Order: sequence, then C-alpha cells, then structure tokens
Amino acid sequence: MADIQKYDESQIQVLEGLEAVRKRPGMYIGSTGPKGLHHLVYEIVDNSIDEALAGYCSQINVKILPGDIIEVSDNGRGIPVGIHPKEGISAATVVYTVLHAGGKFGGGGYKVAGGLHGVGASVVNALSEWLELTVKKEGHIYFQRFERGHYDEPIKIIGDTDETGTSVKFKADGLIFEETTSYDYEILLKRLREQAFLNAGVKIIFSDLRDESNIVSETLHYEGGIRQFVEHIHNTRGLEPLSDKVIYINGMQGDSAAEVALQYNDSYNEVILSFANNIHTIDGGSHETGFKNALTKVLNDYGKKFNLLKDGDKLIGEDVREGLTAIISVKLTNCEFEGQTKGRLGNPEVKPFVENMVYEKLMCFFEENPEAARNIFEKSLAAQRAREAAKKARETARRKSAMESASLPGKLADCSEKDVEFTEIYIVEGDSAGGSAKQGRDRRYQAILPLWGKMLNVEKARIDKVYGNEKLMPVVTALGTSIGEDFNIEKLRYGKIIIMADADVDGCHIRTLLLTFFFRFMRPLIQNGNVYIAQPPLFKVWRGKQVRYAFSEEERDNYIAELAGENKAKVDVQRYKGLGEMDPEQLWETTMNPETRTIIKIEMEDAVKADEIFTILMGDKVQPRREFIEKNAKYVENLDI
Repeated sequence: MADIQKYDESQIQVLEGLEAVRKRPGMYIGSTGPKGLHHLVYEIVDNSIDEALAGYCSQINVKILPGDIIEVSDNGRGIPVGIHPKEGISAATVVYTVLHAGGKFGGGGYKVAGGLHGVGASVVNALSEWLELTVKKEGHIYFQRFERGHYDEPIKIIGDTDETGTSVKFKADGLIFEETTSYDYEILLKRLREQAFLNAGVKIIFSDLRDESNIVSETLHYEGGIRQFVEHIHNTRGLEPLSDKVIYINGMQGDSAAEVALQYNDSYNEVILSFANNIHTIDGGSHETGFKNALTKVLNDYGKKFNLLKDGDKLIGEDVREGLTAIISVKLTNCEFEGQTKGRLGNPEVKPFVENMVYEKLMCFFEENPEAARNIFEKSLAAQRAREAAKKARETARRKSAMESASLPGKLADCSEKDVEFTEIYIVEGDSAGGSAKQGRDRRYQAILPLWGKMLNVEKARIDKVYGNEKLMPVVTALGTSIGEDFNIEKLRYGKIIIMADADVDGCHIRTLLLTFFFRFMRPLIQNGNVYIAQPPLFKVWRGKQVRYAFSEEERDNYIAELAGENKAKVDVQRYKGLGEMDPEQLWETTMNPETRTIIKIEMEDAVKADEIFTILMGDKVQPRREFIEKNAKYVENLDI
C-alpha cells in the first residue's frame, strides 16, 4: 500500500509578523513583477500625501538613488516614536513591523486617508532587503534599520533638530522581485504628477540620481490642482479646448469634500478620471455615476429651458460626454471600495452629494456663461445627430447582410472548424500576401482576410463613418461581433485575430489603424486577449539546404556565423521587403505554423495610457506626435523606410 502523507496538527502553520507578506506578496501588492515593485514606492509616498491632506506637510522629496534605492522624505509631523501602550515598543517600530497598524483607523490622527488597511509601511518593510527609517520629531532625530522586516536594535536618537518629518530609504528585495528591481522613471513620474495635481499646493520633487552623467529632476507643484490636470491632459494629447477656461466645481458635505474640473475639446472621445482619497478608481463608482447623471440632466434641462431641443428629443450620456475631459476627486473620512484593488468606490451617499453639487453649480455656470454653454450644447447636439446617423447606418448594414445570401465578405477564405477555441483569422495586408497565406494556411482552423490600401483612421471619425466603410466593414462582418453598443463577444467567430502586415512603415501604419479601430469600437477583443500581431522574419539565411529565418539583424549575423562555420563558407542572405515576397511554404513555416511562428498578444495593461497614445499617434495634432516619436525613437529596433 502506498504511503499516505501524514496530515495532522503539526502541518498547520502560523505565519508570525511579516512572514505572511513574504510568503504571499501578491496578496498585498498585486504581483512581484514591475507593477508590484513600483507599488512599494506608492505606499510610502501615500503616507506622506496623507500628512499633506491632514494639513501638516507641504513638500515631499522622492529620489531614486544609485543601485535602485528609493528615498522618500517629507516635512510632516513625523511618525510617533513614543512607546506603544499595548506593544511595549516604539509606535514607529509598530507601524513598520505589525500588519494592520497605523493612524488611519479613526483614532483622530487622520480624517481623510488613502491607506485604509494599515499594511502599507509594514509590507514595504517586509519586501525590502533593508529599510532605514529616520524621524525628525520633538527636537530629536530618531533612526532605525530593518533587514527583511526584522530589526536588531530598537529605534534610537542619533541627533538633534528643530525640523519635523519622516524619511524612508529602502531597497526592494531581489529574492522577492526576481524579474527586476529596477524602477521605471516615467511610471513613477506619472503617478507622482497625478498626486501633485490632486493635492493642490503640495510640492513633490522627484529626482533620478542613478546615472551621474544624466541626473533628472522635476518639481511637481500645481496651485491650480485638478484644473491644471485637465489642461495637462489636453496639452499632452494635442487636443484643442472649446473654451478658454476649465470649469471648476467644488463642495462640502459634513467632513466629505468633492471637486470636479471639466473642459470640452475637439475630439470625439471622452476622458473621465475619478479619484477617491487620491486613489484612482479605474472602474468608477458612486462619485462618477453622480457626475455623469448631473451632466446629462443639466444639458437636457438647459436645452428645454432655451427651446434648443425639439419636443420629445433628449440627449443621452454618450452625447453629452463626447469630447469631454473631466477629473472627479472626492475626499472622504470613510472610503468603501469594492474589490481588493480599490477599483470602484462604493459609498452610496456620495452619488447624491456629487450629483446635486454638479447640477446646481454647472447650471449656474451655464446661465452666467451663455456662449460657453451654447458651444457645449452644440457639440452634444452634433453627437446626437451622429448617433442617429450611426443608428440608421447600422440598420441599413443589418438589412443588407440579412438580404445577402452569403453575408461573409467575398475576399474571406474561411476555415472549416467552427469551434472558436481552435479557430484563428489572419487579417493580411495586400492581395499578394493574402494569396500566399490562403495557399499556405491550414484550412481546418485558419481563415484569411486580405485588406488592401489604407483604411479609415477612426480616431478622426465618429462611428457613423465606420458603417459602410469598404475597408473596415469586411473585418466587422468576418468577426461577427458587430461594433459599438451592438458589440457581442459571444458572436465572435475566431478565437485569435492575428494582424499580419509587412515589417515596414506602411505595415506599422496599417497595424496601428487596425488596433485603433479595435480599441475604440471593439475594445473587449483586446481586453479578452483575442488580438495578436504576427511577426514575419526580416531575413532568410541559407547555405545549401540549411535554412534559417532571422527576426533581427543580430539573429541574422549569428546564423551567418553558424552556417559559415570554421571554413567561412559562402552564406546567402535574403532581406524580405514584404510578405508578398514569401512563397506559401515560407509564409506557413515562418509566420503561420503554430509550432514555429512568433505572435505577440496585445494586452491592455493600462487602458488610460493606451487611450492617450492612440490620441497622440492618430489624432490631428502634429506636435504631440512629433514629441512622442522623438522621445521613444531610442526604443525602435527595426525600422524599414
């Protein structure tokens, strides 16, 4: 009889102190990849921001030191250092070594705070190779060092000072963050800038000191707060505002505060960012719902009051939010977030608070600024007309496909398999490449749809222009999901949608146009992980019957050396200028065979960032696009012009 593994009371583990954090770090910071690594910095900075919210801190210094060591210091009150009545050690030591310990549980230390669980500082300590805490308080400088959450010496006085504040220096533990312990300056800069906008007047000085020859430092200080946040979004994306000034609304309800900044621009897309106690509520919540309801009601009531809406006509949410940029920020004594990630605000009392505040003050603004109000109303009315036109175009497209005996596009070479789990469609640039792909494919599960010429740039067009477009509608029909509000992923005919275009500038443009289309009108395809980019090789390298395909110049050179051997035999190299140069067998072997191909899944790690990049790259304004290209040109590996 096989041995039965013993399972009794000795198998039950109790993780003491911070051991639980080191055992399951993902529970506390989301992941041990780059996202979790940067989260460590946010946790410490958030403590300083909470001091600013309480009115005791005006400046925060954040530094990346050589060796990817982080230092965060503020001029707040300083963490309490006295002996904790229950734990019998310094309160500062408790904060950094005991989970669920902090000053944000209603003890009067903070009325408003982003950190609600009391795990931030102790989690950072647990996941750091070492951490040094310096506190300036009550005339003295206190210091304590920890290693992987443990300490040998209690906190001690190392000097005197008339300043106050807290400084934390730490190095992330490579045993935990095995992928990387190197920080991305741009990721941290984006988050710190966001915090500076949300807390008007707070000065954050962010410095990257890792490279002595290239020291970078930025002072993030915005007296205009979220008004400047809206301006920053428009400037970054190259959007033209419809009015001179950002509309700003704020109000109080008991100890809770709310502020909203909004401005319309010349685009067709909306950008609404909502925050609760400085935490980005990416999935919205009661504050965002209250704002949207109020905006729709204000514009409808304004239209009726001045007879701008015909009887029975009504603007809906998507009409009044076209071209809108808005920031909603609430500061609450007791935030109730839905879900571990704090992605959605749940406080039910916040919805009527924000809704009433926005309705009342925005209506006043409209009455006092008739020209601005009329411009906004006209934009909403234009959006309504476009929506009606899209509805008619959609119905026409439906009738057309219903009348056609074969509703699939004529150029589509479909596959025989019907199970979405196994099917894939290649959207191929050009008829010649499409012909090779049709001959080279596995007909059982691979479908081919050739596209020719440049398609519509949907960043510069509303949805009504998509219906009937000869380049885009074949894609929509082939996939079977429809678009926009009619989109239904359950009707998707292929599990993998693979964009296959040449590795040159035109090919990149076509890929970007298609991805923009998917992002704007079929976003669940990207969110669900259905969209891929095919990676055709750049070179064929061969000697006799030995053939290699290289995807970079470095790989090409390695294959040349390998095939030439010690005798330095002649090796032939062919540079592929396009997919059409490959015969069906080559295309199958290099780009379509699941055993040997390279395909890249398009993932939506950060929808807001993706939205911004599509606006910059595909929008009307040249300057932001030029700046983006100049900034990112160093990351380009292969560019065929």
